[in-house]
Amino acid sequence: MWLIATLIGRLPKLPTKMVTVVTICFHLIMKSRSAEQEHGRTSIGFDQRRFMAAICLYFQVHQPFRLRRYGVFESDTDYFDNLRNASVMELVARRSYMPTNRLMLDLFKRYGKDFRISLSITVTALEQLERWAPQVLESFQAMADTGCVEFLGETSHSSLAFLYSPEEFRQQIKLHRQAIKRLFGQTPKVFRNTNLIFSNAIGSVVRQLNFEAAIMEGWEGVLGSRNLGFPYRLQQSDLKLLLRHYRLSEDIALRFGIKNWSQWPLTAEKYTHWLNGMNGQGAYCLLGMDYETFGERQPEETGIFKFLAALPGNVLALGDVFRTPSQCVQEIATLNEISVPQFVSWTDDNRDIGPWLGNAMQANAMQELYRLEEAVKTRQDQELLSDWRRLTSGDHFFYMNTRHFGEPGGNMFNPYESPYDGYINFMSVLDSITARIRN
Repeated sequence: MWLIATLIGRLPKLPTKMVTVVTICFHLIMKSRSAEQEHGRTSIGFDQRRFMAAICLYFQVHQPFRLRRYGVFESDTDYFDNLRNASVMELVARRSYMPTNRLMLDLFKRYGKDFRISLSITVTALEQLERWAPQVLESFQAMADTGCVEFLGETSHSSLAFLYSPEEFRQQIKLHRQAIKRLFGQTPKVFRNTNLIFSNAIGSVVRQLNFEAAIMEGWEGVLGSRNLGFPYRLQQSDLKLLLRHYRLSEDIALRFGIKNWSQWPLTAEKYTHWLNGMNGQGAYCLLGMDYETFGERQPEETGIFKFLAALPGNVLALGDVFRTPSQCVQEIATLNEISVPQFVSWTDDNRDIGPWLGNAMQANAMQELYRLEEAVKTRQDQELLSDWRRLTSGDHFFYMNTRHFGEPGGNMFNPYESPYDGYINFMSVLDSITARIRN
């Protein structure tokens, strides 16, 4: 109001009705901007735009090998519930993976390399796709053949290995690289850790493994007042960091189908205007989420597939572009250095590692698991090592989480009735692994 009053004061005397009209228009504009700025969504005037926004999409594909109910006195070494795992894979393939892949292939055909995405697929997911949904794996390979998909690096088993064994962390990354090269013909250049867990120490190892960049959560607890619309460089390293815009990502992944959300229904047109509004504020916007968002977490009846189908056309129509993480690293200069002394993740309000190590059960299970690492590897028994590695998947420890147990979407396909059941079952299997080492 001060600004409008000042401007009016400097103009020739205006009729009272005209002043009233100008004042009302000003209020409407400010109200509109305030609504769009909710949760970091902003709209910048055209005169302030200096460059187009690069939209960077990445999707995570992961399924763990869930354990079967394993009795304390059992000696059978068949630990994994293959019936359940096959059932879950077939269900998610039907609801999510196949329809999403078909849609992606149609979009690549329609827009060519003007539309690009990146995928991060764990080895545990790839093994299950090969066994129980080979048609899905073939469709991922067809997507790779278009040249419109970049594959990211990560741990093979979606583990938290770095926290207890940097060497196992390295080995799992190498196993993942080999699998991506074998199945998709690419060598990942950009790294994203399990649940985006990251720190200075992790970044140091990642750079030693010749990754050019890593993706981390764009969380204010680490960023402070820094702009997440630019790449950064890890302190005392040349590793570049790309930051996930968690609010805009979670608008799709978490809030899309919530009817009492203030922004429901979320249309592609509305969303792309939010993205376009970042022009002048940053050089790119990184959106990251589980691939199961499409069709599983957000069922088809929410309109999620229609939203995805309309997204590329709306983005391109506004003059913005799609870029892969590697392209962002190559084309956009880093702003400055950033230090991440504590672990940060994309999970929970605290964005830390509490969801996997927040209680005594989780900590004990994790410690006992990695305590066996050296003995398992010394045996040079590939079946034993494979079983042990499948136990490193972070999902097993998330199932023991007492804070998030029972939350919608928080324990997707959790096989246990309580976190305590998860802990007891896991430790029973671990006792069997210990017996196999001794024998």
